[in-house]
Amino acid sequence: MAEGLARHHLGSILEPFSAGTRPKGIDPRASRAMKEIGMELDGQSSKSIDDVDLESLDLIITVCADADENCPVVPAKCRVEHQGFDDPPRLAADCTDEESAMKHYRRVRDQIERFIIELPSTGILG
Repeated sequence: MAEGLARHHLGSILEPFSAGTRPKGIDPRASRAMKEIGMELDGQSSKSIDDVDLESLDLIITVCADADENCPVVPAKCRVEHQGFDDPPRLAADCTDEESAMKHYRRVRDQIERFIIELPSTGILG
């Protein structure tokens, strides 16, 4: 969701892409949550941080605790910032119906979107 939102809101000033410590594919509920606000995750794929050329990056923003704790050693020129968000699949795991599960995805999607919209004013982008 973060990659899609960043492309939509900040694609003219940066080249966002996501990678995970344990990629599992595009989560169907995340895709549904994005479609609900008119954004498709088409063209995105689940990528491993091991497949990323870290030398080409200026900034890494981790968005979950696992990524923050397991972020690989990065080149000195690359800054790492952490902005934690709840993990929707973990929260949805105990839900008894789809609508309850989707509430977690929508809430986290909206939190990530607010963070991305405000990102240029935070100074994180440099």
